[in-house]
Amino acid sequence: MKMLPEKTSALTLYIHKINRFPLLTKEEEYDLGVRWRENSDIEAAHKLVVSNLRFVVKVAYEYSDYGLKIMDLIQEGNIGLMQAVKKFDPQKGFRLISYAVWWIRAYIQNFIIKSWSLVKIGTTQAQKKLFYKMGQVKKKLGIDAPTDEDIGAIADTLHVKYREVRDMNGRLSGRDLSLNTAVKEGEDATYIDFVSEDPSQEAALIDEQETARLKTDIKKALNLLNEKETYIIQHRIMATKPKTLADIADTFGISRERIRQIEEGALKKLRKNPAIEQWAGLQE
Repeated sequence: MKMLPEKTSALTLYIHKINRFPLLTKEEEYDLGVRWRENSDIEAAHKLVVSNLRFVVKVAYEYSDYGLKIMDLIQEGNIGLMQAVKKFDPQKGFRLISYAVWWIRAYIQNFIIKSWSLVKIGTTQAQKKLFYKMGQVKKKLGIDAPTDEDIGAIADTLHVKYREVRDMNGRLSGRDLSLNTAVKEGEDATYIDFVSEDPSQEAALIDEQETARLKTDIKKALNLLNEKETYIIQHRIMATKPKTLADIADTFGISRERIRQIEEGALKKLRKNPAIEQWAGLQE
């Protein structure tokens, strides 16, 4: 019998194992979220994590073109998932994975950045954004080794300067040295020892990406609603401390039941927009 490569069998075994964990219903997830948030129930948190591990694998595969081991990407994504569970608030009304996907992506992206030479790639947020966008556009256009004409097309697509794309492409093309390589043969010091890391970078990257994408999606969402519906969604669904039906009813001088009906109608409108399919867990 022909044996599978160790790496393949390990990944296959892992996927088979995590697929044994059942997906949670919205009600089950809510109950577990409350148990974790209010009682620090470790068992509840564990169930929230394992039931969503398969989604981490799906996201990790989106970054498989960067040449890194898929299991390493999955591991980083799992850390992001655990951070999301730690901060998950079921009272907001959205599903965990809709919130967690931003943390999963942020941890995977940050790992990719750390796995490349920060000296060659650049450390500013603008350079990091260009790094990921370039990969997406090159894949979409079917470009492997960009010519001058290709670089111009990428620059036009991303609405950035030709020079910025050219410089970034040069940095990526020069990736031929492992950060774990010894600076001098026979010595213990490696190149990664000389890469400074700001301990707040990871949190800053997560916050920036999550905030930017949520703002865009929320803006699209609220454009679907009238003034009253927007007020109710902002103060019932999006607020840190949601107002009660009675509070909003007093504001508009109508019954609580009418406010509930308007809220329900507004949520239905939001669910119909494919551009915000994952926003705030409004899907059924």
